[in-house]
Amino acid sequence: MGEIRDQYSRVIDYLRISVIDRCNLRCVYCMPSAGIEPLDHTAILSYEEITRIARIAAGIGVTRIRLTGGEPLIRKNLVHLISSIAEINGIEDISLTTNGQMLGSMADLLAEAGLGRVNVSLDSLKPDRYREITRGGDLDAALAGITAAEKAGLNPVKINMVPINGLNDDEIEDFARLTLNGPTHVRFIEYMPIGATRFWSEAKYIPTDSIKERVEKIGPLEAVKIRRNGPARYFRFAGAPGVIGFISPLTHHFCSYCNRLRLTSDGKLRPCLFSETEIDLRSALRCGAADSEIERLLRLGVEIKPDRHELSGEKISHSRKPMSKIGG
Repeated sequence: MGEIRDQYSRVIDYLRISVIDRCNLRCVYCMPSAGIEPLDHTAILSYEEITRIARIAAGIGVTRIRLTGGEPLIRKNLVHLISSIAEINGIEDISLTTNGQMLGSMADLLAEAGLGRVNVSLDSLKPDRYREITRGGDLDAALAGITAAEKAGLNPVKINMVPINGLNDDEIEDFARLTLNGPTHVRFIEYMPIGATRFWSEAKYIPTDSIKERVEKIGPLEAVKIRRNGPARYFRFAGAPGVIGFISPLTHHFCSYCNRLRLTSDGKLRPCLFSETEIDLRSALRCGAADSEIERLLRLGVEIKPDRHELSGEKISHSRKPMSKIGG
């Protein structure tokens, strides 16, 4: 096994796989209140199909897999998928993004199956506001999930917070202070014009520089080097056990070192989150394609990966496909 590079010399070693488009929450910036019409079960890739793609991807240099949704933990027998991927030669790291509602009861099983880390989406530390943002979520369940993940060794647990002006921006400092009390990673993600686009407005958007200024009111930040490549720039307060990350897809885009491909739950390979370009792997799988053909399509996805996305703080456009359909 070697490595695979795109036409801009970026090593592509990371595959994000959405296992389901459904979610048990209806976050205001992600979905309309009634939700989004879910895909028919037959349209979703089976675990055997996902495992086959992961195995072939590992053969061309993919070493890291992240499972996403929707909410991945609502798909039955997810532990089986994780254990299957963990057995693939060349896969070095399996992680998962979740809203944490079911994590408390599953953390130990996930860790035993081979999961290495979890990211938990958490946009408020206030129970009533959390319930409002998620349209029914239980903050205590999410916090219990984080605690269970830490105890199960799924570390570092990363908390993803999307600050939105007028909704939860007054909690930026509270989230940053979490890193003073433990080894948690808190990551602030710029609000993107994708998902429930009727909720989006530029007035709600807060650029990373403004978020960082709010955090620095607590105290000066020092840069931290994290070994893994990724979209976040990391810092910490002096002596703090945890770290703070800033993910800036609009103002400080990370395209120049993007190392990922995305696989939607219905089997479409996307070279870029913000591009509508997709390669249909599901049809190839279900038409009896050989591994060599699936490999060719994966390599094609790497080959056509764009230099950068076209979104910026000055030019905001709306993705036509909701995030739950792409994979968070």
